[in-house]
Amino acid sequence: MFNDIIKLIDWLFNFFCFVFILLLLVLNNQEKRWIFRSSISCLAKHIEPELTAIKAAGTWKNERIISSPQSTVISLRNGKTVINFCANNYLGLADNKEVIAAAKKALDNYGAGLSSVRFICGTQEIHVELEKKLAEFHNRDACIIYASCFDANAGLFETLLTAEDAVISDELNHASIIDGIRLCKAKKHRYRHRDMDDLEQKLGESSSSRMRLIATDGVFSMDGTVAPLPKICELAKRYNALTFVDDCHATGFFGKTGRGTEEYFNQLGSIDIINSTLGKALGGAAGGYTVSTAELVALLRQRSRPYLFSNSLPPAVVATGNKVLDLIRNDASFLSSLESNTQRFRRKMIDAGFTIGGDNHPICPVMLGDAKLTSEFADKMLEKGIYVIGFSYPVVRKNKARIRVQISGAHTFEQIDQAVDAFIEIGREFKVVS
Repeated sequence: MFNDIIKLIDWLFNFFCFVFILLLLVLNNQEKRWIFRSSISCLAKHIEPELTAIKAAGTWKNERIISSPQSTVISLRNGKTVINFCANNYLGLADNKEVIAAAKKALDNYGAGLSSVRFICGTQEIHVELEKKLAEFHNRDACIIYASCFDANAGLFETLLTAEDAVISDELNHASIIDGIRLCKAKKHRYRHRDMDDLEQKLGESSSSRMRLIATDGVFSMDGTVAPLPKICELAKRYNALTFVDDCHATGFFGKTGRGTEEYFNQLGSIDIINSTLGKALGGAAGGYTVSTAELVALLRQRSRPYLFSNSLPPAVVATGNKVLDLIRNDASFLSSLESNTQRFRRKMIDAGFTIGGDNHPICPVMLGDAKLTSEFADKMLEKGIYVIGFSYPVVRKNKARIRVQISGAHTFEQIDQAVDAFIEIGREFKVVS
């Protein structure tokens, strides 16, 4: 009897100890959650006014969700089918059956990914094949591929330029060029957009630098305007400067055979360094690259941080790049369709009274000026089955809001005309055109 009482007391003691410890854990977790909620609440208080200001300015960017492959006709999550006029899918190859088959084959042969960077165990034969094809496509000594062109731009300037050097950049260069330049120690100069007199002045001001690099987009993505490459090359020779071009919105489709801005101006081989992407005309998947001299590419492999510390491109993505390069080198119809579609859209829109920016490029900005008008206009276009996006500050300059229409070689004339008709109908509703 006595032993039973002792056992009961012992059991009760252990039970209350367990409950006490459990209570402490619960309270501790509640305290942690309270601290977390308190921290998040404090963070939210700092952020909410800025979010409110973005919405009030009419520049809030909604992410429309699509439920189909990227193509000229896409399905939205709500079931609506629309004609797509805002993708960088210039040649319509993002859903090309041969490209998809190449990617599937690469998955079977090489797996889903490398789980490594290039110099450890992240290089397969297809990576080397792609770099060779890209170098040959641009008629350069060598190529190095990155996870994106943003990474290629982030890895170039810091590796190449020192505090003794200078970089002279167009004021409207892409954000990735601007961020890449920020990482380097070189003296930084900005020249007015496509203003060659100002560029020459900056070249004169930087004459004491060891090395000078002129940096520009080949095609400026928000405006569809083309850099004045012949004059830039002339100034570079006169002042003994190097040239860099980000040709993301030109590679694969601009110029007679798609070699980009150089070819557009009959200046093949004139640029010292070209960075570009696989994520637009060349399949639309991912990946960026640098093509240049063998020596520069070798230096980038040794020193470029985004290359050294990022996983190598997945095999399926590499395979799409390889296949697309084969396709566009063997079939000129992709380019001719894109050119005729671009001319048709631009001519019809200008005839209707719209202001279209750009230099006969598939990027066709429909200039509207006001941010709220642009946002509402784009929403109305979606109701008409035309998928376009309005761009406003800070993506573009204030009071320069526009709907950036992007033409694809895969669009039909009927789809082009349907888009123009929708623009005219809504343009009259908003009194943009008469």
